[in-house]
Order: sequence, then structure tokens, then C-alpha cells
Amino acid sequence: MSPPCHKLYLFLDGELPPVDEENFRHHLARCPMCATGLHEAMQLELLGFQALHEEGLPADDALTAMPEVVLPAWPTPPWPRPTWRQRLRSLSPTWPRAVNVWAVGGVALAAVLLALVLAVPMSREAPPEVWGAHVQQRGLEGRVAYARADGYRRYVPMRAGPEAPESTTPLPLSELAELEERGDLHGIAAAYLVRQDWRQASDFLRRTRPSVDRDSDLALIALEQGRREEALELLEAVLRAAPDHPQALWNRALVLRELGLSLQAAEAFDAVVRLGEPGWSEEARLRATALRSETNLRSRDFHDARAAAQNLASLDGSRLPLEEARRFPGVVRLVFYDAVRAAPTREAVLRLLPLARVLDEVQGGSTLADTVNRVSLADFQRRGPLARDYARLLRQEHAAPDAFLETLRRSGEDDLYLGALVTLDAAERHLDDFERIARASQDAWLVLLAERELSVREEREGQWWKAEQRLRAALASCTGRGLAYRCATLRRRLADLFVRLHRPADALEEAREGLRLTRELGEWNLEQQFLQEMAQIARYRHSAASARAFLRESLSRIPDDCEQRTYVHRNLATVAWADFRPDEARDELEQATRCGRPLGMPGAWVLSHLARHGAQVRDEDLMRRTLGELRRGPRTPGELALLSFLEGQFMLERERASGRELLLGAIDAAQALPSDVDARKARTFAYGVLVSDAGRAGAQEQVLELMGQALRVPVPERCVLAVAVDHERTVAAVKDSQGALVGTYDDHRTAPLHASADGLVPARLVVALRGCAHVDVLALPPVHGLPGLLPADLAWRYRVGRSGVAPEMRGQAGHHLVVTGVEAPRSLGLEKLLPLEAPRVPDPLRVELRGAAATPSRVLREMTQAREIELHTHGLFSPELSDTSLLVLAPEEDGRYALSATQVREQPLHGAPLVLLAACGAARAAPFLHESVSLPVAFIEAGARTVLASTGDIPDTAGRFFESVRERIRAGAPASQALRDERLAWLSREPSATWPALVLLFE
Repeated sequence: MSPPCHKLYLFLDGELPPVDEENFRHHLARCPMCATGLHEAMQLELLGFQALHEEGLPADDALTAMPEVVLPAWPTPPWPRPTWRQRLRSLSPTWPRAVNVWAVGGVALAAVLLALVLAVPMSREAPPEVWGAHVQQRGLEGRVAYARADGYRRYVPMRAGPEAPESTTPLPLSELAELEERGDLHGIAAAYLVRQDWRQASDFLRRTRPSVDRDSDLALIALEQGRREEALELLEAVLRAAPDHPQALWNRALVLRELGLSLQAAEAFDAVVRLGEPGWSEEARLRATALRSETNLRSRDFHDARAAAQNLASLDGSRLPLEEARRFPGVVRLVFYDAVRAAPTREAVLRLLPLARVLDEVQGGSTLADTVNRVSLADFQRRGPLARDYARLLRQEHAAPDAFLETLRRSGEDDLYLGALVTLDAAERHLDDFERIARASQDAWLVLLAERELSVREEREGQWWKAEQRLRAALASCTGRGLAYRCATLRRRLADLFVRLHRPADALEEAREGLRLTRELGEWNLEQQFLQEMAQIARYRHSAASARAFLRESLSRIPDDCEQRTYVHRNLATVAWADFRPDEARDELEQATRCGRPLGMPGAWVLSHLARHGAQVRDEDLMRRTLGELRRGPRTPGELALLSFLEGQFMLERERASGRELLLGAIDAAQALPSDVDARKARTFAYGVLVSDAGRAGAQEQVLELMGQALRVPVPERCVLAVAVDHERTVAAVKDSQGALVGTYDDHRTAPLHASADGLVPARLVVALRGCAHVDVLALPPVHGLPGLLPADLAWRYRVGRSGVAPEMRGQAGHHLVVTGVEAPRSLGLEKLLPLEAPRVPDPLRVELRGAAATPSRVLREMTQAREIELHTHGLFSPELSDTSLLVLAPEEDGRYALSATQVREQPLHGAPLVLLAACGAARAAPFLHESVSLPVAFIEAGARTVLASTGDIPDTAGRFFESVRERIRAGAPASQALRDERLAWLSREPSATWPALVLLFE
């Protein structure tokens, strides 16, 4: 049965709310399945009545006496529940009061009822034009989860010009008014959806009750507005609740296609085919076939070109892949170098000259032709045997590759030596030689390869900033289609660096561009690498649906590769764990072990966390083997600290003392590496596990002590709250106004903590804090920076520690910096904010930056010595630009307009200022679990003493709110009390306002 048909018995029993009841009447009049169900239900009811009551009972009284059907565990609906008599009469205003039920008979009565239902002149049916923007075709590619808007019509995309389809039918406002009167808001949303009015459709959908249909249509809007990750998350949730939801299956296929995941999209369309819907299934079959054909053709063309190129170095007399060089210059050039090196005679080298010229034509210049001519002049009495050995090395047939490498190093045949370093993955061990040969060649391809290898060394030495600068400079010099392959590998290397530095916004920018470039070039192998890079970035951004989709697409393209299966399944296991699916994580990990390949860091991570749910006997062996493999490889000190954390967490569930010792050791090792992101992860995660362990043991004093150490702040003797969420575990500890301890521990969390901490602190702990004039909150990520942790009538603040020393104070006065009336870039389409009014009391220290003068560089410069900073401007959150919120300022000459947390953190604030960020979402934090990253935290790190900012949208009038808080602080009130008092004063004037509760204090 379709979802509406499931409501038949709820309708008959009066369980539906009025709006759904009205909608079901319309459905019943059109649905043969429900008509049959009604027939059978009435027969069953009458048979039951005959068995329980005396024959000959008058019909009217019989209906009154019919027993109500009781559904166990259903809550009482908030609307009046009609009796059976009322339900039956609701089907027609002319129901005959004197019908003798027994004279009609059970079957006949059901038929009469059905006829009455179908003949009832209910509210006038809205014409199909309401939900059909075009009569014979549809202009919306997606499917709308509203039955009357989902009739199949051929899809014709909208085009401009004389070939455009007939104009959209006008929106019948009178019909929409009638729909609204009946409460059918989803029907109105559907009318706007088919006309592609996303704003109106979204507004009406959000006014409807939560349902899978509503979420499916919200996902469609997200897709059409380019928010593909959000659309995929919504659709996965819908399909988890209703696996055969036809519209969600269809729209998910469209999202996957837009993400470039063609094989996953084809599988999604296959699911639609299996539903067998007229029209839709046939179109889905055609779409799936087209997606597979196009993808398989791209794969075949690339692999044919690479095979033809590889034959040059391995088969004597193989043809020159000239046409392939024009279509796939990257992979052909990659093999061209080996073909030159493996040529044993002058004639064999010169035979490659036509191919070199084609590749040079693609890029411009004569680099490769010059290379062929230069090599052809070599002494082949000496070079010939080395070239033959090099060919054996390429085929992995050389008996002593290390000895051969040393021979080449002394031979003077530098191109052979460089090629062997690449083939044997030995460039890092001989990097000075590698760089010297590459630069001497004056071949941009080889120089860029050397730059990549140098960046690897710099990262391993902990100089990640040098690696980043080197890669950015290399990319800036990387031009021309002939070098595009090498440029793409540099972009992937930079994205990979950003992933390891936990900078997903930067990584996303590079990976998206790399994926676009490799698709455009047809470089199938690099496209595969970027798919996996995108999966890692999605994982760091906590987008589980996207991570799964990218990983499964990469596996679909090479399903028989054991290395790939291990890689994909071990990463799917980490995604499942982060998504609170431990059983799925174990299943994925089990599949990852089947090839016998190392599980790597992701495998160790999942094994360590699964120990919380009871480690199996084989888990310990697998964990020790995985950690041993990881420690034998080249590891940075930060990675070693992270491995100690993983081992400690695993052992804590088996041998508590040894587990605690390992965790404390991980913390000690990480303390000395403040700039290493892996070390920072190890430190925070280890503290989090120790805190949850102390909470589980009921050691509240230890919880507070550990939280203070983790945050690098002193723990007050009273009026303090410590809160930590460690995956499924939640710990809270309180010292009340008298210093008395109370705490809670819970390990039943089943979903990530999102944008609010409402309800996280149990009521009895809130009561314990009621006697406090002010509360210090110690919170680790992901709690730190969330609104709603404590009630609006309590004065409280988030405590923020500094990882380094605060900037030295300079002078006593300092000025009061106010940024207002900012001229934001017109391209952003933001409303212009009115400038602040002049202060009521003269402020001689006030320095204003207005209009075009309020550029990021000018604001940063003026902040350095300020004692008070007020930024009244727009706030933006864009994952493509930054991991945290941005403040919109006036554009610089080069177009830069954003003030980010990174820029603020790097600017020392010598005046220890009070900072007021009067901008929407300025306190919004990055979704990181290892550290708090936000604008308020960045200001504290830079030297600010106090920061006020909102996690959500604020109105234009909020400037007065922030100024009033500042005046209270100037008058001597503690900042937390000043914020609390102004919040309550504002709410007394505007009781419906919700935004004041989103303004948080960081000190």
C-alpha cells in the first residue's frame, strides 16, 4: 500500500487530525485500493456487530452501540474524536437516519457507503492546472511528493528563445486560497514547486507537520538551490524511514548525478525502475542506462589510451599513440618519459620524436622534442644495457632494484636515475638528487614533480606552512593543457595537506576544482583519487551521506581491486561510527579485513571506539597488528601521540589502569607540539575520554579538574559547570554556590549534538546553580559555543583558555573602535545596515570606521591597540570560504572583503579589549571535535578579555542591545550579569523575541 493508503483505518477510527482527514477524503474518492479496503472494513465491522448484538436492533441505535476500535499505545489526538455514527455520517450530509441496516445487509451496506463516499460533493476539487505548470510536459526534473503534482509527464528542460516550451500556466490564487482554508499547505507548496518558486514553496513546506513527504520536497528545493550535501542528508533520512519512497529515490538519483557520482546515480534510478510506476520507471531505466554508458565509455577510452602508452615502454615496435596523446596528454606524457628511458638504441629513441612533437603541440614549446634529441646523442654502448635494465625495473622483473638504483646514481644518466627514484618510490630518500636533476632538465613537468616531493618533506618535518606556500606557488606557475595532469596532482596534494591540517573548507575548494579539472581532462585515475579526497573532506565536515556516496562511487568504478575495497570499507566504518551506527561500523570493518590489507589509521580509530561496546577477542589482536603496522611506517610525532590515544582508549575498556597511563602519555607527548594538528587531536580526545571515564566512576571532582586542565583555565571553588559530550557519553558536573558537588553521567546518546545545547544539562543541576550570581562554564567541543546550555535568566559565560601567552599590554588608555555602516560588496546582495546613532554621552576615545573605509586590513590595524571593539556588520557562513562564520567588511582593492577567524588569531590585540560582534551568526563554530574554532575563540586567542557574539540571526535593532550591554559593563557590572540583565530587559519589552538567548559570552 502507498503511504496515504496506510491511513485508511486511522480515518475510519477518527485518529486523523482535521487537515489529514480532509485530505484523505479526497484520496479515498480516487483510490480503488482504499475503496476495496473500506468495503472489507465495513463487512468486518458488521460481522462483528452481528456476533455481539441481538438481531433486529434498530439501525440508528446499532450504530451508536458499535464498539470503538482501541489501538494500543496510540496517544489521544488533540482534536475531538468522532464516534462511528459521526464518522459514517461525515461521509454525506444526507445520510438517511431511518435505514434498516439488517434489511440492507452487510455487503450491500458497504457498497452503499462506498457509493456515497464517491458521490459526495465535498469541497470543490482544485483543477489539475494548480499542480501542472505545463499540460503535456514537466519543466521540473525532480519529483514532488504530493500525489496530484506527481503525475508523470515527459521532462522538457526550460529553454530561452523561440524553441522554448509553452509558457507556464498562471498560478490560480483563488484555488490556493481554498487549499489554505482547508489547511492543505503541502498542496500549496507543491503548486509553487512545479513553478520553481523555491522561496514560497519552502515557506509553506516549513509550516506543515514533519513527514517524509515534506522532507523529500525540502531536499528537492535544496538540490535546486545548489545545496547538494544538505539535499542528500535529507533524502537519506527519508529513505531510512521509507525505503521505497518513490520521490525521494528519484531525487536522490538527481543529487548523486549532480555530484558527479554517475554509477551511484544509476543505482538509485534502478531502485525507481523496480517500483514499476508508469512513465517514471521507463524514464528511470533510460537515465540509468545513459549514465552507465557514458561512465563506462569514459573509463574505456582512458584505459585504452593508457594501455597504448604503456606498450611503448614494454613492447618493441608498438604503435605511437598520437591520437591518444591529443585526447589524454597527461597519462601519455606520464608514460612517454619511461618510454624514452627504456629505449635501448638511438633509433628507438628517435622513433618517439613524432609523439614528443604532438605532446609539445598540446602544451606549446619544444621541451619533449628537445629531450628526445638530447637523449639520442648519448653513448648507447653504455646507456643501452642500463635502458634494458630500466625496462625490467618497470616490469618489476629486476633481481636487485636497490643495487641498480646505486648503479644509476653513479652512471651519469640522470634521467634514468630520476625515473628509478620515482618507480621505486625512493625520491624522499634522495630528495637533493631528485631536485637537482629536475631543475637541471628545465622541464616544467619534472620541476613541478620536484616541488611536490619537497612539500612532502616539509610537512613531515612539521613545517606545514612552508609546504602550503610551496604548493600554492607551484600551482600559480602551472599553466597549459599539457601540464594539466601534473597541476591536478599538485592540487590533490594541497587538498590532502589541508585535510591533515583539519582545514576542510580549504580542502574542499581544492578538491572541487581538482575533480572538475580531471573530469574535463578525462583523466580517470586522477578523478578516482579526487572522489576519495572528497569523501575524506565530507567526513571532516560531518556530512555522512556525502562521504558514503563518494566512497561507494569510487568502489563502484573498480570493484575488484582489493586495495580499494579495503580503503573504502575501512573509511565507511569511520563514517558509520561517527553517524552513531556501531553495528554498521563493525560490518564495514569486517569487510575491510577480508583482503588482508592493513586497516590503517581509520581502522585503528574504529577498533578503538568499538571497544566501548565490548571488544571481541579478535579485536585486540587486530588492534595490536594495526598499531604495529602504523608505527613501523614514517610517522610524525603528532601521529604517534594520536596512536597512543587510540591504544589508550582501547585498553581503558579492558585494563583501566594501563589505559589511563597510555592516555596521560598521549597528553604529555601532545603538550610539546602545540602547532601539530594531530597532537592537538590526541590531547583533546584523550582528555575527553578521561573525563567521561571519571564521570562514569562518579568522580565529580576529577571531572572538574580534568576539564580545567583540558581548557587551560583554573577551576573556581564554586558556581561552576563542566559539560562534555564524548560521542554517546554525556558528563556534567556542578559546584553550587556553597561548593557542593553534584554530577550526572549518561551513555545513551544516539545522534550528534547539533546547533543547540537545550536540555543537555539535567534540571537538577540547573537547580543547583540557581543560588549563583554568575556561573563559569567549562566545556569541550562539541558543546563549547552552543546556545541554550543554561536558562536565559542565569548569568553565565564560556571560559576560554589560551594555547599560548597573551599579547603584552601596551599603554593604559586605548581607543574604542566602532565599525558601522559598512559598504559590503554588491555582489553579495546583502541589505544595507543603517549606521549606528551617535553616542548619547560624548566618547573622546571613539574611533569609527564607516562605509568603504572599513576594509579588513584597516579594521585589523585599528584593532591592535583598542580597548573596546564593536563590529556592527553582516555575518556569513560559507563552508566554501571558511570553517567558521565570516564578518563582511568593505572590499579591498583586490576584492577581499571577509574577516575570518584565521586573520583575527594572527593579529595580536595588545589592548586586551572587550569585543562586541553584532553580526548574524558571528559565534557559529566549526564542527570540529578536537578544538573550538570560532571568531570569539580567535579573538580570545589574539588577546581579547571578553567577547559577546550570537550563534544565530539578529535583527538590525540588535546594535542597541550590544551597546546597552557595553554600558552596563562600563558601569561596573560583571559581563555575564550585564548580558543577563539586558537580555531580560529586552524580553520584557519583546516577549516573543528569541534571538537574545543566542547571544553568548566568552571570557
